[in-house]
Amino acid sequence: MATSNTDSKILGVVVLFRHGDRQGFYQDPSNYFTPSNTAITPLGNVEAFQLGGQLRDLYLNPSSPSAISTINNTIAQDSQIKIRADAGGEGGVIFNSAVSFLQGLFPPSGDYKTALANGTVVEGPMNGYQTVPIESVEPDNDVSLEGWTDCDPFSTATKAFYESAQFKEVEAANSDFLSSLTSLMNDTPVTLQNMWNVYDYMNVQSIHNATFAKNLPEGYLERARSLANYHEYGIFSSPQIDGIGNIAGRTILPSIIDGMQSIIDKKNSQKMLLQAVSYKPFISLFNMTGAAQMNESLAGIVNYAAALALEVRQPNAGGEPFVTFKFKNGTDQDLNTYGFLGSSNSNVPVSTFIDILKPHGIPDTPTWCQVCSNTQDRGCADLAAATTSASASAFSATHDRVSPIAAGFIGACVAFAVVLSLISLLFFGGIIKITGKKHPKPQMTRSKPSSVSESESEKSSVV
Repeated sequence: MATSNTDSKILGVVVLFRHGDRQGFYQDPSNYFTPSNTAITPLGNVEAFQLGGQLRDLYLNPSSPSAISTINNTIAQDSQIKIRADAGGEGGVIFNSAVSFLQGLFPPSGDYKTALANGTVVEGPMNGYQTVPIESVEPDNDVSLEGWTDCDPFSTATKAFYESAQFKEVEAANSDFLSSLTSLMNDTPVTLQNMWNVYDYMNVQSIHNATFAKNLPEGYLERARSLANYHEYGIFSSPQIDGIGNIAGRTILPSIIDGMQSIIDKKNSQKMLLQAVSYKPFISLFNMTGAAQMNESLAGIVNYAAALALEVRQPNAGGEPFVTFKFKNGTDQDLNTYGFLGSSNSNVPVSTFIDILKPHGIPDTPTWCQVCSNTQDRGCADLAAATTSASASAFSATHDRVSPIAAGFIGACVAFAVVLSLISLLFFGGIIKITGKKHPKPQMTRSKPSSVSESESEKSSVV
């Protein structure tokens, strides 16, 4: 049920919201890569706009008990609001949803105007329409909002899930139902392994295709949704908090923690962190925080324009700020409070939230490359090359080297030693003889054989 914290004041909020309605979206069930093209619909823009308006009523309306008093509720201030949008697999759907969301959160205002030097006052277009900068998070440059693609351990875990005894039992128990869907599915393969695509096709058609909606048997969409929930929760969760199935939550978690720390930092003016994402981070985060285990309704796919609000609050009596977990599954629901991290009242100290979850986050690309055993994609190739180069430089710097002068001297000494050895061999073998010159006969003397002096080669110094 909806609740309010009357014994505390809200300092700020971290919000995750799913995009609005869109066209069909195919995903490869083996690795959730190679997605199809899709686009947001007018309905999707309306849903995102309505969600923004609902959160405005809650957090920016001065009469709301959850109003953030330190934020400008009329004109958006870049220093107070940060918004990020996944620009990955679903193309412009998520980013465009963020644009519509902001139109609802900060609608046109007559106060959005400027006075020119000549005395003219200019109001923003469309009665004061405001633009708020949105960070477009490109997966090839930033893994935080889409950590599961190009991740071999994730694909391996997905395959293991499909081969598990439980999965095969569920598939067998629903074989008749799956077979009955074949005539409705056009060319979409109807298997439990492909259940996301089966459900998504049915859901999109039931919204936008009147003939399909009319011919769809009662209860079919709900049962398909139930199987899709089982499928997606099995893929995007793990029993262990640091399991690879939780990667969608592990990569987004550091930005959530950063947002909370900015809110409680009195020197920082940021009061809202808004992140537009797909349904996948919701599943992983609900699992990692224990919210899904405490509330079974959270163990599955969230609806279009669903929103998770992690409110950062300060007790009126003083003390450490705490986090309240609130969620609304679409625009037709209220924002409800849920227990998480073992707390049934949903009030968890910020320090506890960070202590439990931060060690399992994936804060940067180098860590992601290691976790996903990737040396080629999403910047990992450059990192691997840099690591190899640095290792080679370190090896050269920490091992003895011979200077060019010493190397030349050593070469000369070696050559001299070889010539000396050859002469000695010829001499002692009787092949050559060394004698003195003959002098005039009256002297009757002969000089002694001249000896070959052996000079000891000087050892080179090692540098």
